[in-house]
Amino acid sequence: MGKCVAAGHAGMLKSGISDMRRPRPAKAPSTPTNPPEISVEPLLTVPIPHTSARLARGIRAGRWVFATGQCGTDYVNGVAPEVQRAEHPLNGESHYKRESRKLYRNVGEVLVEVGAGFPDVVRVDQYYTTARAMHPYHEVRHEVFNGTIPPSTSNLHQRFARTGQTIEVQVMAAVPGAGLNVKHETFSPSYKISPVSGYSPALSAGDFRFVPGQTGEARKEDEGPLDPVVRHPRSLWRQWPIKLETDFIITKKLKASLEGAGASLDSVVKAQVYLSDREDVPGFNEVWLSHFKTPPATTIIATTSPGFAISDLRIEINTISLATKGKTKREVIRGPEPPMFDGWVSAMKCGDLLFLSGLIALEGGRLIEEACVDARQPFYGIPVKAELCSILRQAEAICAAAGTSIRNAVRIQQFHTDLADLPAAIEVWSETMDQAPLPLSAIEVAWLPVAGARVMVDLWVHVPADDGS
Repeated sequence: MGKCVAAGHAGMLKSGISDMRRPRPAKAPSTPTNPPEISVEPLLTVPIPHTSARLARGIRAGRWVFATGQCGTDYVNGVAPEVQRAEHPLNGESHYKRESRKLYRNVGEVLVEVGAGFPDVVRVDQYYTTARAMHPYHEVRHEVFNGTIPPSTSNLHQRFARTGQTIEVQVMAAVPGAGLNVKHETFSPSYKISPVSGYSPALSAGDFRFVPGQTGEARKEDEGPLDPVVRHPRSLWRQWPIKLETDFIITKKLKASLEGAGASLDSVVKAQVYLSDREDVPGFNEVWLSHFKTPPATTIIATTSPGFAISDLRIEINTISLATKGKTKREVIRGPEPPMFDGWVSAMKCGDLLFLSGLIALEGGRLIEEACVDARQPFYGIPVKAELCSILRQAEAICAAAGTSIRNAVRIQQFHTDLADLPAAIEVWSETMDQAPLPLSAIEVAWLPVAGARVMVDLWVHVPADDGS
């Protein structure tokens, strides 16, 4: 990790005099004495256009396979020509269906590389730039999964990396024969699952439990679209709406779903929380932390506004948990800096996987100075590089504490306030990873949980020599 040199007002300095920058509270060791084993296998790697870096279309990591940043691309022309059909785009199926079909052909090619298929998928995260894409996408998804759909998340985001791209998907699957029995649970959840979505109420794979993203949607179809508890007129003037919605999700939906899958709130290891309004962050955190003795690794991700299929929703919570009676246990991993928010944990290790909370370039409790452009000399330094270097220093220290390395990353989700920063960020990643192919998804969002930050990373990492038991 010694390769990262912060940018900003000092960004043009050589590493030999980088000690002139302000002192940093903590640093990851640059040269570990016994570096952890590289335990991941990049699958179907392709060049990232107009860079020297490579993209990993998939990652095999022991029992798991990950397909991150999947979209309707041919990996050469941006969105694939057969999706665009520039000569007659309205002829035949819609653009969104063509995009979905190409996307899932790409996913299928990754799965085949490890002998897997769509029945082995344990989780899908779907992002869109327009609500128009949702129904065509879901029709294709029903076909692909033959009606047996794993737990999923669907929400709206600002922009993706390819012109004309409206859908991006993250997939996690089990490798057949590697000791993980994928089972779609059949209990009746506390809410009605729409046939449009059609996902299972939960899914088990070994000791891991996957539950669909939960929202304030009505539990009964005839009481919707929002649950009466969430939108009762008397409640709205007596209680902060985001607190009401968060508490409803946890107490009325998430708890019951986890229990049905043999898990509990205290066995949650990772949460991705999608919020449409930055001002709702404190209220969410207040309720979230009140329900946990030790919270899971957590990342707050901005949606557009509105950001969900039901436009009045404020939040969606997606979780990964462990079986309460399983052998795999949660282990809190500390980082070199305090987590983004008081009460959070830096990371959670659970067997062969390490989930980090969202990382932003916070050092000493504030955004690093190099993240700010010097108005007197604005063309010196590259702030996003400085931010990402800080993030990756922290990530490597967390990984080392868990017995692994950032080189074992299986899923890199990167959230930018401006995707124009992506090329510089790719350079930092490629150097940090010693030019190893990147399992990268880059998404532009309207805001980040820390004012002034340009980039946030949500990182999942494999832990070698640990079978999860």
